[in-house]
Amino acid sequence: MNTQQTKTQPKENPLGTRPLGKLLLSLAIPAIIANVVNALYNIVDQIFIGQDSGKLGNAATSVSFPLTTICMAIGLMTGLGAASGFNLELGRKNEVKAKKIAGSAAGMLVICGVTICVLVRIFLKPMLVAFGATENILPYAEQYAGITSFGIPFVLFSTGTNPLVRADRSPRYSMAAIVIGAVLNTILDPIFIFACGWGIRGAAWATVISQILSACILAAYFPRFKSVRFAMKDFIPHFAEVFDICRLGLNSFIFQSSNLLVQITLNNVLRTYGEQSVYGPDTPIAVAGIVTKINVIFIALIIGLINGAQPICSYNYGAKKYGRVRHTVKLFMTAAVIISTAIWLVFEIFTEPLISLFGNGGDDPMYVEYGVRFMRAFLFCVFLNGMQICCATFFPAIGKATKGALLSFSKQIVFLIPLLLILPYFFGLEGIKFAQPITDLLTFLMAITFLWHELRKMPKEDMPIT
Repeated sequence: MNTQQTKTQPKENPLGTRPLGKLLLSLAIPAIIANVVNALYNIVDQIFIGQDSGKLGNAATSVSFPLTTICMAIGLMTGLGAASGFNLELGRKNEVKAKKIAGSAAGMLVICGVTICVLVRIFLKPMLVAFGATENILPYAEQYAGITSFGIPFVLFSTGTNPLVRADRSPRYSMAAIVIGAVLNTILDPIFIFACGWGIRGAAWATVISQILSACILAAYFPRFKSVRFAMKDFIPHFAEVFDICRLGLNSFIFQSSNLLVQITLNNVLRTYGEQSVYGPDTPIAVAGIVTKINVIFIALIIGLINGAQPICSYNYGAKKYGRVRHTVKLFMTAAVIISTAIWLVFEIFTEPLISLFGNGGDDPMYVEYGVRFMRAFLFCVFLNGMQICCATFFPAIGKATKGALLSFSKQIVFLIPLLLILPYFFGLEGIKFAQPITDLLTFLMAITFLWHELRKMPKEDMPIT
């Protein structure tokens, strides 16, 4: 009798039983690689564009980058929200609900991707001007963004489904999908830009082709899901599941959307105050774009870390295994401190080689000099950012989306944008670069306070599921 019962007992999910150190490494390392490689899409483009088209090419990718941020906002909201809901429901033994969440997310991504692509194609030029393009930058930006807009449905689908594949305990597959696309992009960039002589248009086509490949690889995973089995009807978005996805992914949406506003504000402030400086408007916009792209690598490392921790926190919080949640928090926060400190040292010590990697500004002798000073000041508090990003992403993972959203909203809207507008009013162009480190410090203090209160309220003992 006991033997028969043992045979019919469902197998326990390894998220709730496997040693946490090894589990976090197995999930976080592929997620980190996937996120970093995904970030390299735009960085590799900008490096080759900078070598070919110089300062104006770099500036063109900067004013086009908000379009990528729009995709990231919707893709990460859908993907991370769905992944959190998926694992929470699996932890509660509700596989039907988990399947509906994952299927609705995939359908939602396809619909949003096609819609955004059409809108961007219609309103491309006025959008780029609103994003900060000057008269010199606009022709380059129209060439680049006009082509990359065709990849929007694919990059949105890749961004959103990658966390779902990882949530299904296939981090290596999700990593491979992004890595393969990025490798193809790196191969095609020099061929299209230099060998074919297509310049900035070649970089754009290389990006689109690579995004299509990554999206196809991720789409091919859905028939292979381990936790659930899909039917075609599951991919029709359901209102209840879409609401849950948006609620749990709200933090990511607010962070990326507010980041979009920051990018637009930064470009326009740099254009306005750059015109009043010895640098002119084009150099500050190009430099800010380079520094933002370099910082994306750091953010990708931290997001990869917390993405690896997300399924563990979500599943165990849903299963009321609070001890495992607490220990996971300790592990990923320690790792965040180590990563942040190491990256901060790299940014401060190797500033000039990093800036020069994107070209030397052609006939502008002040280009690199301004870039070095801007980067060192703008990213001075990076060593605090890892913990802040982890805190903001941890709350949605345990179903506390409001706190994560408040952190992201405060960082970008309450702190950063007002500082970007106020500081240059008093200090001119030089004041802009100090807005980010002040914001980072204020948000770090807020995030640590939120996390401390949450861990105090969380039960110290595991509880049975009722």
